[in-house]
Amino acid sequence: MKKIIVIGGGPAGMMAAIAAAQAGAEVALWERNSSLGNKLAITGKGRCNITNNCSPSELINNIPNNGMFLYGAFSRFNSADTIDFFTSLGVKLKTERGRRVFPVSDQAGEIVKAFAQHLNSLGVKILFNKRANKLSVRDGAVDGVYDEKDQLQKADSVIIATGGKSYPGTGSTGDGYLLAEQSGHTVTPLYPALVPLCASEDWLDELCGLSLKNVEVSAYLKEASGNEKLLGSEFGEMLFTHFGVSGPIILTLSYQVCRALASGSVILKINLKPALTYEQLDERLLRDFNKFSRKHLANALNELLPKSLIPVIIRKSAIACDKPVNQITKEERAGLLSLLTAFPVQISRPRPLKEAIVTAGGVSVKELSPKDMSSKLVKGLFFAGEVIDVDGYTGGYNLQAALSTGYLAGIGAAK
Repeated sequence: MKKIIVIGGGPAGMMAAIAAAQAGAEVALWERNSSLGNKLAITGKGRCNITNNCSPSELINNIPNNGMFLYGAFSRFNSADTIDFFTSLGVKLKTERGRRVFPVSDQAGEIVKAFAQHLNSLGVKILFNKRANKLSVRDGAVDGVYDEKDQLQKADSVIIATGGKSYPGTGSTGDGYLLAEQSGHTVTPLYPALVPLCASEDWLDELCGLSLKNVEVSAYLKEASGNEKLLGSEFGEMLFTHFGVSGPIILTLSYQVCRALASGSVILKINLKPALTYEQLDERLLRDFNKFSRKHLANALNELLPKSLIPVIIRKSAIACDKPVNQITKEERAGLLSLLTAFPVQISRPRPLKEAIVTAGGVSVKELSPKDMSSKLVKGLFFAGEVIDVDGYTGGYNLQAALSTGYLAGIGAAK
């Protein structure tokens, strides 16, 4: 019977241990914390967006960083398989907006519990507070792992599924990258993905806590020529914070923004009324101005904008807040319309990597086999999950990648 050590008790590690055990291997799962799935338990605001109910090709399209590397993984274990897997474990699932899949209970803990029970039923030996210090590699093949006491634990195969370097409090402190480098692998530069963004604006405190729904945010890279290159646009919900902006559409845009910041400055432009054309919005503004013709501008926008946003908009328009609406010129109204359709937010930097939902970068896919996630450099060594240089958009895609690579690594290691 083949003996396998899986390092990391997150979704990729747990799935790898399950797949290996089902294939007949003797499996030990090492978890540096005192419980499994710590990061999994807080995903989706504690609800756990376990996958996205879409086709394998759509999964690849939503993983812009090395998505094609996962073609084989998604062919073997995709969204439908994930749904079937958890359903078979008694977890009732539901599909929400954007095809995001959650447990009906809205409790991530139910997913973690289902994993743990299944691991136990398969006889996987779970070792808590167990940390890998170094791999033992002899004649180009791994033969075990040195633990936190520097004692060698022998194994025929080792799967590294330690996660990334975000949310270090959950145990994702980058151990897997060190193990990869020690064994001769290339770790590409690490940076945050799916992360809130810091802004350099003097009005942030005024808007802190303001949530905007049904808005469209576009991100632009300011080029040396002075031109603005569109990086991407997203429609949905966002949030102003004391440091900048956050929320679902900001997290999605952060993928392009973080990369672009390395080569220039980035500005976000918020269309506050994307359901209306420029002409329709102008007509709406004129109706409000006619309705409140004797009021000051500061009191004439209450039906159009959130209260806290009005003073900021007026200041940026350079129109006096006490100017009567019936005295506003056509040019001043055009300036207001420009702000309503492209409210600018200058981005300074992303929040720290430790606050990112996902770590971008990792073990180079050029050194891994897409057929089973095995190392091309060290025989018997496999990688799974966020430790690999693969990351995607928000919406369940990253968790599916973790489960699919974990499944493939487990099967491969057990052969």
